[in-house]
Amino acid sequence: MTDLDLDALNRALDALPQRFRGPGGVAGVVWRGEVVAARAWGYADLTARRPMEAATRLPICSISKQFTCAVLLDAVGDPARLDARVAAFLPAFDGPLPTVRQLCDNQSGLRDYWALTVLQGAEASQTFRREDALPLIARMKTGHFPPGTAYSYCNCNFRIVSELIEAETGRALPDLYAERIFGPAGMATAELTSDTRHPADAVVGYEGSDATGFFPADNGIYWIGDAGISASLRDMLAYERWIDATREDEASLYRRISVPPGYADGTPASYGYGLSHETVAGVRVTGHGGALRGFRAQRFHTADARLSVVVMFNHEASAHAAASSLLAAALGHVAPAGERPEGWAGQWLDPDSGLLLRVAEDAAGLELRFATASDRLTVAAGVASGPGVTLRRDGDVLVMDRTADHLTVRAPALPAVEVADARDIAGRYRSAELEADMVIEARDGGCYAGFEGMLGTGPMERMHPVGPDVWVVTTRRSMDAPAPGDWTLQVRRDEGGRVAGLRLGCWLARNIDYLPA
Repeated sequence: MTDLDLDALNRALDALPQRFRGPGGVAGVVWRGEVVAARAWGYADLTARRPMEAATRLPICSISKQFTCAVLLDAVGDPARLDARVAAFLPAFDGPLPTVRQLCDNQSGLRDYWALTVLQGAEASQTFRREDALPLIARMKTGHFPPGTAYSYCNCNFRIVSELIEAETGRALPDLYAERIFGPAGMATAELTSDTRHPADAVVGYEGSDATGFFPADNGIYWIGDAGISASLRDMLAYERWIDATREDEASLYRRISVPPGYADGTPASYGYGLSHETVAGVRVTGHGGALRGFRAQRFHTADARLSVVVMFNHEASAHAAASSLLAAALGHVAPAGERPEGWAGQWLDPDSGLLLRVAEDAAGLELRFATASDRLTVAAGVASGPGVTLRRDGDVLVMDRTADHLTVRAPALPAVEVADARDIAGRYRSAELEADMVIEARDGGCYAGFEGMLGTGPMERMHPVGPDVWVVTTRRSMDAPAPGDWTLQVRRDEGGRVAGLRLGCWLARNIDYLPA
């Protein structure tokens, strides 16, 4: 790629405040090692009327994962050197343990600890201290799959890696970030700000939307390794310039963390060393997104075009969609239109993950709800496809191939139920896996679930039936973002029809069994 459509790029940048409405944001583009466009709009604090600027530091959240992996390679070397130490973090785990490389590639199979905070009784804005993380991780007894066989996003992978780095080097992770990356890359103001109660530059993140209005997010988590870096647009564009400047050096950190990942069977993977490998606007990119309640961020780099895009918001609009629109404008990419879908809408239940699949139709294509975020698909020749996922119908069975996750699902149709009597499932249930409880209450047609565990007694969450003995528990706000969203709850009954147990799961934490207490 030799040409860039700067006019189209500038129009796309100017459209961001209206297309992705919220209190404020920043965006910038690096091409061939130079900043060719940048924007900063709105306010870092609406009440104080403090403008958002290119120098305002924002939490880049999970974009921090690649920095953790780069420090691992630079300061420790071969990750396998630390494999034997993983067992100390998972003393109750039954089964093969992940390697450090599998932690870095999100192939550990471990359940995500931020999702588990909901089931351990946490409230969205309560304080989660540094010392709260490892005891939560240590309770894990089983995982989603054998390590190295599939992909599952898991923040605690990187928390474990950060602890291993500090123990091996005898140095604090903030100092290693500064020495190995921030300094060499010219990220003059970037720093690790692990305590989200005290954001850099007192920037305010906002929950809500243009329809509901915006209100300040109250965050209280401490994170390190999986997230925690704050950086300005200037810092992030300096990082992208550094990536371009070191592109020919095989020993450069970005070249090392962006090597094509793979699974244990040799199949190519879509995530490695804290970087997502995907196709956006018709080109191969590496990058990552980041989220905390009130904040969203996304960076993409396409080595083939020597082009990088960074978008950061202090609200919850999709930074991924915004960054994708900038790449498309810059490269002149127009997504092909699909057929108008017919007969795809419905719901299915994956017997392996225990999760509900729901498909809705509109004029542009399909919306698939299965993982944490929904997937947009277009239909052509009887197959629905989108980034990393395809759907096809086999009678009443929906076949889903998630190549990005190394997963194939054959899900039978689930008959829809809109009203059900929850009185016979009301009561207290205990999860041996979590050493925590779930309480279900049913009254006058309403049904709610609450979770109790090592982090306290959480709020009651609404439940509603979706199929025979299948319910959805809604979690719209949690410590981390995005929240787990919809949990699928299945009721298991004995031969006499009495409740024998429940199975609960979301994409980040699947197949958790509960028995009557």
